[in-house]
Formats: sequence, structure tokens, C-alpha cells
Amino acid sequence: MRTRLIFACYVFIFSTFSLMAQDRPDALKEYRDGNYKEAVEICLQELELMPGNLDSYVVLGWSLLQLGRYKDAESYANRAQDISRYDPRIIEILGEAHYYQGHNLEALEFFQEYVNLAPEGSRIDYVYYYMGEIYIRLGRFRHSDIALSTAVRYVPGNASWWNRLGYARENAGEMQSALEAYEHAQSLNPQLGDAQHGIERTRRAMGLQ
Repeated sequence: MRTRLIFACYVFIFSTFSLMAQDRPDALKEYRDGNYKEAVEICLQELELMPGNLDSYVVLGWSLLQLGRYKDAESYANRAQDISRYDPRIIEILGEAHYYQGHNLEALEFFQEYVNLAPEGSRIDYVYYYMGEIYIRLGRFRHSDIALSTAVRYVPGNASWWNRLGYARENAGEMQSALEAYEHAQSLNPQLGDAQHGIERTRRAMGLQ
């Protein structure tokens, strides 16, 4: 009888916790569904209960970036580094937060750190793209060529990235390879006007029209 009573208590407790888990809001699901404000609210509630929950900081950072709240994303990611200094997800959030605030050198440093920590990480394609854009901002077009060439190897179907690669190569004086990148961008998206203008400029520079 005692054994049955104990077993019944365990079943009741397990069922109660299961129902609580089912009813608890899921920040990651809200983020994936595009409900970024809701995800932020859930993460903040989670962090009040569990200040050391790194996953809550990650989803919070992602959501804040999507909302354009870059300074807030930076602030919370800095707090998260007190929990885990080298978590690649937090490093990448800091890179994006600085990128969108125009802090080129800071962003570049975080993106380079991400590459070292997670060379095959889930955001590696965007990290190389952002690095390419930063190098364009800095006028370091050959470095941008390398970064953007790597980015399109990960995502070969992104017409916009191929167009930016063409721009980097054009400004580096590599007209033939710039033309090839612009033409590839246009083949992926014939409506991409920037690629068409790039083709016309490089062809003129090469004396082809």
C-alpha cells in the first residue's frame, strides 16, 4: 500500500511538471515565428528567474537584432559574456550589434573571433558576408573580395551577395572577375538593377562597349 502511494505521488508530481512545461511560453518558438517582441518579453521573464540562463540571452539577442534594437542587443550580449566568454552565438550577436551601429573595427574583431571559434558555425555564411561589407566600408576591397567569395561559397544562390562581390572586385581593379560576379548575380536575379549597372560599368572599363 505504501509503495502504491509513493508511486501515485511520483506520477502526480511528474504530471504537474509536464503540464507546467507545456504551458510555459517558448521564446525560441516565438522568435522562429517572427514574434520578436513576444520573444523578448519571455526571455526577460526567464532571466529574472534564472539570471544565468545563457540560452535566454541568445534568443534575446537574436530578437533584439531583428527589432533593430542594436544597442540593447550589445548590452545584453555583454552581460552574457560574464556567463560564457567564448560562446560563438554571443560573439556573433555582438558582431552584428556593432556592425549595424557602424562600429566597423569592433564588429570585425567579433566576426573574426567567431570564425576562429566556430569555422563551420550556423552563422558562418553571414559572418563572412558582414566582414566583406565592413571591408568595403573601410576601402579594403581585396580583403572584401576574399570574405565575400567565401560567403557565396556557403550560399551560392544569393544574388545580392554576388553583386556585392562584383562591386568589391570592381573597386579592387579586377574587372574581369568583377564582370563574372555581376553576370552571375544577374543570372540569379534578372531584376537586380545594381548588377546590370555593374555589368555596364565593367564592360565599359574593359573597352567591351
